[in-house]
Amino acid sequence: MQMTMEVGTAPRRGQRQARIFDIPVELDPPRDLLERITGWVREDRSPDGPRQVMYVNAHVLNQSREDPHLRDALEAADLVYCDGYGVRLAARALDAPVPHRMTGADWVWDLAALCEAQGASIYLLGSEPMVSQRAAQRLRARFPRLRVAGSHHGYFDPGSPHSDRVVEDVNARRPDIVLVGMGSPKQELWVRGTAARLDAGVVWTVGALFDYVSGRVPRAPAWLADNGLEWIFRLAVEPQRMWRRYLVGNPQFLTRVMAQARAGRTDRPPQRRH
Repeated sequence: MQMTMEVGTAPRRGQRQARIFDIPVELDPPRDLLERITGWVREDRSPDGPRQVMYVNAHVLNQSREDPHLRDALEAADLVYCDGYGVRLAARALDAPVPHRMTGADWVWDLAALCEAQGASIYLLGSEPMVSQRAAQRLRARFPRLRVAGSHHGYFDPGSPHSDRVVEDVNARRPDIVLVGMGSPKQELWVRGTAARLDAGVVWTVGALFDYVSGRVPRAPAWLADNGLEWIFRLAVEPQRMWRRYLVGNPQFLTRVMAQARAGRTDRPPQRRH
């Protein structure tokens, strides 16, 4: 498959963005993005369905080069943000604007605080049975006035009767924000195919967020996370699940970035000497 990667800014809905692997990635800091997202829930709900928020990291960008349906879902989202140092590394290597990193295990507490203050409700959809419930309990414990509209595990197939029942449950509760943690590309494809049927303000893909919030999976030490090495900790904690993503996916991602960087330098016109 031939790979193209556009670099530069391409505003969507009037916002600053960088295009990395052809995906428009937001450049605003996390607080601004959270306020923009929670601001959407105060608007009248569109007949076209809820706003769609998604993230990219090296793993998701790798998959987007191999799965056109995932790429379409990311390109159609209302907001895509950076959740991984690999994306920032790629931006630097490609002379693109460098986005801020907004990782779920950090922003979820700020989101909960904003929702509590605004009276906005959330619905947790994903992870293993009982994990999303435990995550909801821990959010309520820290934010007693937070409205958690409901929760449901993510072990069902998109387009199945079970998926239809999940849609019915979400619509019966009418949450402002649905957090969808099923792993990529399942979560993005489910949102892409189902969002128009959901009575919600925002649908947001969140990966393994509920595992962290529930306490099932520990966070990496700060000295690893702050230096882009959190993947080493995740590999050590869950080697059977993560080895392919990191030991195969990370070199693949770096190879793609370096190839595009070389291609970009080759395509540039030679500078005129004075």
